[in-house]
Amino acid sequence: MAKIKHNNFLDTVDNVIADAKSAGIIHLHAEDSRLSGRYITINGIQCYHFGTTGYLGLEQDSRIKTAAVQAILRYGTQFPLSKTYIAHPLYAQLEEKLELLFNNPVIVTKNSTLGHLAVIPTVVRDEDAVLLDHQVHWSVQNAAQLLKVRGIPVHLIRHNNLEMLESLLKKLSSKVSKIWYMADGVYSMYGDYAPVKELLALSIKYPQLHLYFDDVHGMSWKGKNGMGYVMSQLESLPEHVLVFGTLSKTFGASGSVLVCSNKKLYNQIKNFGGPLTFSAQLEPSAVGAAIASAAIHLSDEIYSLQDELKQRIDYFNRLLSKTKLPLIATNDSPVFYIGTGLPATGYQLVKRLMDGGFFVNLGLFPAVPVKNTGVRITISTHNRFEDIKLLTEALVIHYDKALADTGNSTTRVGKAFRMNFQETPPLPIKHEVLRLEEFTRISEVDKSLWNDTVGKNNMMDWDGLQFLENTFQGQAAQEHNWNFKYLQIMDDLNQPVLMGFVTESLWKNDMLSPPAVSKKLEEQREQNPYAQTSRVLALGCLFTEGEHLYVNSKHPQVNEALACFLEYLEALSQKLEVSLTVLRDFDTGSIWSKTFQNQGYIPIDMPDSCVVFELDQKNDAAYSNYLSKRSQKHFKKDIQPYEELIKMQIISAPGTKTIQLFYGLYKQVKAKNFGLNTFTYPLAVFQNMSKHPNWEFIVLKAKSDDRILGVMFCYKNYSGTYVTSLIGMDYSYLEAFQTYRQLLYQSILRARQLKFTQIDFGVSASFEKRKLGATLIPKQAFLQTDDNFLLEQLEMMRTSN
Repeated sequence: MAKIKHNNFLDTVDNVIADAKSAGIIHLHAEDSRLSGRYITINGIQCYHFGTTGYLGLEQDSRIKTAAVQAILRYGTQFPLSKTYIAHPLYAQLEEKLELLFNNPVIVTKNSTLGHLAVIPTVVRDEDAVLLDHQVHWSVQNAAQLLKVRGIPVHLIRHNNLEMLESLLKKLSSKVSKIWYMADGVYSMYGDYAPVKELLALSIKYPQLHLYFDDVHGMSWKGKNGMGYVMSQLESLPEHVLVFGTLSKTFGASGSVLVCSNKKLYNQIKNFGGPLTFSAQLEPSAVGAAIASAAIHLSDEIYSLQDELKQRIDYFNRLLSKTKLPLIATNDSPVFYIGTGLPATGYQLVKRLMDGGFFVNLGLFPAVPVKNTGVRITISTHNRFEDIKLLTEALVIHYDKALADTGNSTTRVGKAFRMNFQETPPLPIKHEVLRLEEFTRISEVDKSLWNDTVGKNNMMDWDGLQFLENTFQGQAAQEHNWNFKYLQIMDDLNQPVLMGFVTESLWKNDMLSPPAVSKKLEEQREQNPYAQTSRVLALGCLFTEGEHLYVNSKHPQVNEALACFLEYLEALSQKLEVSLTVLRDFDTGSIWSKTFQNQGYIPIDMPDSCVVFELDQKNDAAYSNYLSKRSQKHFKKDIQPYEELIKMQIISAPGTKTIQLFYGLYKQVKAKNFGLNTFTYPLAVFQNMSKHPNWEFIVLKAKSDDRILGVMFCYKNYSGTYVTSLIGMDYSYLEAFQTYRQLLYQSILRARQLKFTQIDFGVSASFEKRKLGATLIPKQAFLQTDDNFLLEQLEMMRTSN
């Protein structure tokens, strides 16, 4: 079973954030001795502040600041007691004003993250289900994960996709009681809205549907008394709808507020809502500030503030409409998102703007899909009209320069966001000296050239790829039909700078998930064989392992060749309409890692490769003599005593019945191996092996009666690499004969006999292979998807058990 590293998601996010930090655009410190809201100083540069979420500027209102100071002077810095026992003296006044503001019962929480942790596990019952918009805020998604421990189904819905939502409603309606759909009112990255009215209509059609909105980015600047975007779309708050607002951000204070018209739910949440019961309450300063802000919201002044902001939003929209900047969502919210597509372009644009005196935010993974990187700009009443005009002019200048410096274009940005943008100079880098050639069959590629580059690895020599082509084309099942593309990038002297091959094929989404997840999904696949599968464009193919890409790192045009290769993959993935593009298997810490990440790929850890090196130098004595002392003990205990029970036979061209027997042994192993969950290969694969001169079969038999115990399917690469590609075993005899260990050992003896230089043992059972002298090589893959829905599905499957 393959040993998979399950911290991939956390490690990936860590890599992305570390990249942005090294680029100098996040984890920064404001250096001002006093803040006004209009400016913020970073690295000694005074910048216009276009990154705030205090859209109405209330955090600088003198009345709110004074109220916070007075509350501290009267009540201290905190009230260290659970609100379950007794609330701070100012709480009653705050709740009274908020109930007037929302015209409904409210519950005040320390912040929205703790609020969701308090409310979601309380209102969602064991017999319910939860559907999450895949762009709903992290705090909602995090709270929803707690429900899985109770066996509550949690599913993701593509962003604002009502068709997908209705399809799941139909599917789940007979299985659960309530179905909770959770979304943001205003989404924090693109500034677009939830389709509140359409969702309400859907809940009338499907009474099981309950709605849960996080509207913290819609508060104050929208709606009557600043009740927020969601409340502005409702005539009254139905009992099956819950809305979270905020007392921080635009409200200008601290904390959050749940609005709930359902008295039963309201009492349940208040009586036992986890963090509500056991966490500290808001500090007196925050409560005092919120009371002062609530008074402003309850007056006509809130409408003047809303109008001031609206004028600035409208002005920025008018200015942007006269440019060719790729605005991802056009609406009247204070959040604007200029798409850059590639992370490298986003990094450079944000840095250019900051150096020019404009602070904006970078939208990057995991807040947005990695290829949907962009610049997030927020407008507030602190911004003057001349500031907004200067920002627009700077965006126009620096956007084009960032594109040019990173080999990007608005056409590529548009494809990343599935939108059409008018092309603006500069165009993508032209590779005039280098020549990229694409072939659909290995027979079209020069055999010597291929074997001297890519072909030295694994079973990727010219003959091995011809075998794979003949085997994985023209099959009955779609998962066994692979689309091969070979490419070579040559310089003007006709010397290779880069060579490799890619395949387009069907993958199981849970290929690297924990075995328990795959077992559960295989139960679903008994009814639907293609449940949770996707078309994938991958470097190499699922049958091969190792270095699929030859790159001449010393060539002066190597970076240009890599850029050309990645542009080729981008165009091919769009043409084939695949869900995912995967670059594998690179050594962890590869010198190309930064290049791939800047071009929109995210790193993910893969199983270690297991390789026995310099085998030709270990022929003078018994192989066990070359093992470490610890491994020698293992050999004497777990391998040597069983040698006398077995005999090994090499078969080069087995007959039809023998191949069918071998195929049955392979399927026994495949049925138990959920650690690397791929589709089971068809019988034709093994029939073709029996006819190919580079394949041979190491057969293990019982010495006493010739029972076949197991078989190793081995490929002989012309360069001297012995590849133990697949294995078959009769599990009835596994323990009695130590079949697996014997097959590994016999493979080593056979490779020694052939005087091969190394053995590629693959990625499974690394502990056993290391005891036989294999070196473990940590590997990484790099993934790219136009939509992070698939990545989120993979991560949720990893954590579902």
